[in-house]
Amino acid sequence: MIIFRSKVTFLINSMSITKQLKDYVVKFCWNGKTVPIGLFELSQYCKNYGPIEFEYKHEDDKIIAISKNFRYGSIITSANNDKELDENIKDAILTSFEIPSSYTKEAGLHKVGHEDMAYAIA
Repeated sequence: MIIFRSKVTFLINSMSITKQLKDYVVKFCWNGKTVPIGLFELSQYCKNYGPIEFEYKHEDDKIIAISKNFRYGSIITSANNDKELDENIKDAILTSFEIPSSYTKEAGLHKVGHEDMAYAIA
């Protein structure tokens, strides 16, 4: 069982690395002349509906973040600490708008609002 779990973890990590590498290669090939439509959609979403708010829960040494006002469903992610949770929330928001991780910087997501429990674009 432990061997299987480590193989699954390795596959997941290598798929993530492979996907990220592919995203950066595509971005490089287009020379920054094009961006994913999701960046525009995220921008319009934040402009029309405001920031995406999250509620935090603590369960079994994990912090779980659940979106409260996302109009297209729910965004749910978890982490072991606040820094990791911040990264995971940003990644989950980008994923919900089908934005590759190589465009994280261009998206400009950051915490906003009271107690920094909401995310919006810069």
